[in-house]
Amino acid sequence: MEEWYHYVLLIGVGFAVGFINTVAGGGSLLSLPVLIFLGLPPSVANGTNRVAIVIQTALATAGFKSKGVSTFPFNLYLGISALIGAIIGAYIAVDIKGQTFNKILAIVMISVVLIIIFKPKLRLEDFQERLTGKYLWIGIVVFFFFGIYGGFINAGLGFIMILFLHYVHQMTLVRVNATKVAVVFIYTLAALAVFVLNDKVNWIVGLILAIGNGTGAWLASRISVKKGDGFIKTFLVVMVVIMAIKLWFFDLYHVDLNEFK
Repeated sequence: MEEWYHYVLLIGVGFAVGFINTVAGGGSLLSLPVLIFLGLPPSVANGTNRVAIVIQTALATAGFKSKGVSTFPFNLYLGISALIGAIIGAYIAVDIKGQTFNKILAIVMISVVLIIIFKPKLRLEDFQERLTGKYLWIGIVVFFFFGIYGGFINAGLGFIMILFLHYVHQMTLVRVNATKVAVVFIYTLAALAVFVLNDKVNWIVGLILAIGNGTGAWLASRISVKKGDGFIKTFLVVMVVIMAIKLWFFDLYHVDLNEFK
């Protein structure tokens, strides 16, 4: 990066991505194309983006905890499982064309919206969190596979994690997001380590992006707790629709995903 406005762009995009990722998901669908636009090879952009995600999720977790929202040790169990999967995912690449990948992910996210909108509404007083026993083991197994995808590219995974935690573990959306950011922090540390070992990280760009990501995440975590599930649900539906349209009609990176190998 040689122009001053590149740094301003990174921080601005990072702020939006941090906010979006904390309340909903899919922020990497914005940051990765920007990193590539600024001249980073796709594999380096993928690794560099993890620097910002680590900072983002660390500050988001701290933000939720400062408001008294934490799901420890449940988030730790899921995080460790996802971490193992992320190590695998960071070393492999999915053999699928970029456009096909985009359309599959778009369909998945539209399905998320339909379930959120049309599934019988659970009243807050009816929520009985299921964080132990067989539900804990189900979560551990599922998050291992989430971790594989998260280690590979991560983009859009937040939507699926929210859906799973909300309806399988019957957590409120505020507690879902608190769990999500903690888990992503844990497994992204492992994925970042793999990218670092393979010299796929531009630290200067990553840390500048992280300024925006972290600020947006901290603000979003505190607003989420204050506004509650209604705000999160509305924001989530809007973002899923926008991201699904982007994936269906436009290339994700304008490059083949096989370039991430």
